[in-house]
Amino acid sequence: MTAVQRFFGDIFSFPSWGRGVWAVWLRNFLYFRHTLVISVFWVVFEPLLYLLAIGYGVGYFVGEIEGVPYSQFFFPALMATSGMFVAFFEGSYGGFTKLARQKTYNTILLSPVEASEIVLGEILWAASKGFFSVVAVAVVGLTQGLVDTWLIFPTLLVLGMLCWVSSAFGLLMASYAKNYDWFVYAQSGFIIPMSLFSGTYFPLHHLPDLIQQAAYLLPLTHAVMAARSLLQGDVGSTLFLNVGVLFALGFLLANWATSRMERRIYY
Repeated sequence: MTAVQRFFGDIFSFPSWGRGVWAVWLRNFLYFRHTLVISVFWVVFEPLLYLLAIGYGVGYFVGEIEGVPYSQFFFPALMATSGMFVAFFEGSYGGFTKLARQKTYNTILLSPVEASEIVLGEILWAASKGFFSVVAVAVVGLTQGLVDTWLIFPTLLVLGMLCWVSSAFGLLMASYAKNYDWFVYAQSGFIIPMSLFSGTYFPLHHLPDLIQQAAYLLPLTHAVMAARSLLQGDVGSTLFLNVGVLFALGFLLANWATSRMERRIYY
């Protein structure tokens, strides 16, 4: 089998979604309860510092962007980037630690849980942890009057899709990693640039044309665009395109990560 054939076989595979997926998720949740204080500081408080420093601090000098206060312009992007970072780091560093250091997956295989269920459970857990960060930031936004109450619910669904994409990408990187240094390439070469050039801090149309076109290939761009559209009550064809891109990326990346990690677990 050539590399190209294996690649297409991976992304169009259909891993089984059995009870083991929920068992792996529950195992991670029970462990999360024992590290709740540290996790809450990273998952919740760090995004709030960005809201204070950039949303209100920088926003005081910027004023308005596209007819809305800067804090309201930045807030949807803050929810998206928070979920992306948490889900990616949990999937990549967390997944590799359980795979190569703690040998957690080898232990789970002694139970009636398949390797594909382990990976899907890990993707689901990392996405859940990212989504928890999104919800925490959203609650703060509601208390500060940055969003309308009912508009936040469809926005959370879209950002949940971004968390799934980010967690699947993190597990995919873990399946290739030889050591922790490998994640620097994904973090510095993709995740951080994406957080800067996806319309998070300023509108995309201020960027050069080439960078604008490249930005539309990034999942965070579509998540931020969809979140802003929903929170502003602007439901149009672009919104459905954004959601479609996130769904497709989530499906393909989850398949790819599951196939890759399954081989890594066994071999």
